[in-house]
Amino acid sequence: MAHHLTTCTFCGVGCGLYLETAGNQVIGVYPSRSHPTSAGRLCVRGWHVHEIAASPDRLTKPLVKKHGEFQEVSWEEAFGVIAGRLKETRERYGSESLAFLNSPRCSNEESYLLQKLARAVVGTNNVDHGTGVYSNNSIDVLLDMIGIPGTTNSISELAHSEVILVDDVDLARRLPTLGGAVLRAKLNGTELIVIGTRRHRLAESADIFLQIRPGTETMLYGAIAKIIIDRGLMDLTFIKSRCRNYDDFAAGVREYDLLSAAHAAGVPAELIESAALKIAGAKSASILYSAGIESRTQDHIRMIVNLALLAGNLGKPGAGIFALSEQNNLQGACDVGMLPDRLPGYVPTADEPGRARFEQRWGCKIPAAPGLNARSLLAGDGDIRAMWLCRYDPVSTANFANAASAIRKCEFVVVQHLFMTGAARYADVVLPTTAFGEEQVSFTSTERRIQLANQVVDAPEGLMPAWRQIANIARLMGAPWNYRSASEVMDEIAAAVPFYAGANYDNLAREYGRQWPCTRENPSGTPRLSAPMNGESRFKFVPVPTAAQEAPLSQDYPFTLVFGHSLYYWNQNVLVRHSETLKREYSVLLLDYPGGFVEIGTEDAARLGIRDGEKIRLCAAAASAISTARVTAEVRSGTIYVPYFVQEVEEQLLGAGEEGNVHVRVEKEAA
Repeated sequence: MAHHLTTCTFCGVGCGLYLETAGNQVIGVYPSRSHPTSAGRLCVRGWHVHEIAASPDRLTKPLVKKHGEFQEVSWEEAFGVIAGRLKETRERYGSESLAFLNSPRCSNEESYLLQKLARAVVGTNNVDHGTGVYSNNSIDVLLDMIGIPGTTNSISELAHSEVILVDDVDLARRLPTLGGAVLRAKLNGTELIVIGTRRHRLAESADIFLQIRPGTETMLYGAIAKIIIDRGLMDLTFIKSRCRNYDDFAAGVREYDLLSAAHAAGVPAELIESAALKIAGAKSASILYSAGIESRTQDHIRMIVNLALLAGNLGKPGAGIFALSEQNNLQGACDVGMLPDRLPGYVPTADEPGRARFEQRWGCKIPAAPGLNARSLLAGDGDIRAMWLCRYDPVSTANFANAASAIRKCEFVVVQHLFMTGAARYADVVLPTTAFGEEQVSFTSTERRIQLANQVVDAPEGLMPAWRQIANIARLMGAPWNYRSASEVMDEIAAAVPFYAGANYDNLAREYGRQWPCTRENPSGTPRLSAPMNGESRFKFVPVPTAAQEAPLSQDYPFTLVFGHSLYYWNQNVLVRHSETLKREYSVLLLDYPGGFVEIGTEDAARLGIRDGEKIRLCAAAASAISTARVTAEVRSGTIYVPYFVQEVEEQLLGAGEEGNVHVRVEKEAA
């Protein structure tokens, strides 16, 4: 038996682990005790994600749909069909009729090559990653305000934070290893503040839990900022030496009012004040939020950044902004250009000098106009005739969009995946891919750590990595791509993206990868960022005007729907469904609710006479939906929590023309 150090590829934490092999099989997993992020800890997904490679449902041969049925074909035939149909579509309808989407689980190498195929070979900016279905608000705000498109500090620094603020992300369920780091910091004396609509596990351990009404986040943060300014607790030394636009921001904060915010959010004013004083009084405070949360607005993120600047919580140990990537390579996919409006390294497509550099490097012309994002593409916007989906199954995972309808409208669809997914069933060509442990590629974690996922076993006979498939098709379309290894692709990324300049495979193989900026001058990487990377000398405050308060809920529709993730969402994840252990772990609750569920608070259920497991009807102004009630104290009174995997409820209520928050009444459904 042999043990091979590698990186877990399930979530954005990027834990270190050893894969144990015997013959050509992975037979076990052990955590890496010396890994700087996970420090010998793994969640249940890390312990068992290797099982996916052994699934009997894996695809092993290319499939081409002929006369309505998939048939196994050779790689040469599959590649020829794809190259031919892509060229035909471009010639007949133009380059903007094609779109390229990938999963934020794709490696840096395949993400880079896919967007390069779209831009340099096909000639379109219609590229995006799966989380683009929700938003890329976080990147735009961070670049504008602090010039850093990601997390500023290392996860290990949370142990040195005097205060940790967790904004509306259930770390215990979404990023368990990171959630454990926060809890250990709390046990060692860190003050923990949790803000959100749901009483999740971390909230139970918080010193202050602000369980707010949906949509009141900006008002809450404005009130916190006002308290800090009114009491003179802002870090003026930091603000004067490191920031700009403070006076405009401070003037705007005067519009906020503590009592109004408390009333709107539904939390005591004393708790808001206490949270403000803890944040302002801490020598080091960290703010954690999910960069992929669907309902978070740009103003919400702006207020988070403003608060960090106001208290001087950037550039110090244990003080920073953690823009958490929940998928294992959401950060990396963005870094290498899987965005409709930004080239690799976050160069805007509209930036003429920046675009010219890539045109010279790639030998092509790149459109200046941004492409369509994933949400638009999957909503059916644009005249899209061909679509490429790399390890991405929007039919199962793209909430707020009827992906199946958008895919069916295409004349040609390519899917690269391990399994016959919901999206793959609509494809014209399906290309099987290699699995975790069968290829050497890189991923970039939520703390900007570029790490190798090493090959420890051979792939099933005939399979090839997704990046090589993309390169082969580009060659058939006339591009002179001659990459011999994934490391050569990374060398090109390093040449194209300045903050990856030192990230060659030899360097990444040392000391558990490198945190960007990793340059030739600083090959060891940068654990903590303390200055903008975009050429600005100072961080930037941005005023956020007070939003109009939503009208009080009517007696006819007294509940607000909250759409979000559930622990049991994972039963819909394609990887979980093909690991026997994970499938068992994440499907337990669904034994009681086999058709899915929506959650209602204990007090509301008692008042309405609703029992756990009963059928209920959610009635909005224009539509209604039926589901099963799960009664839980985690849900705030006046809200109904709808997990994303309960797609029927979303489609029936959100598809009925509802704008903004959806308000409903709850009725017991007759048996």
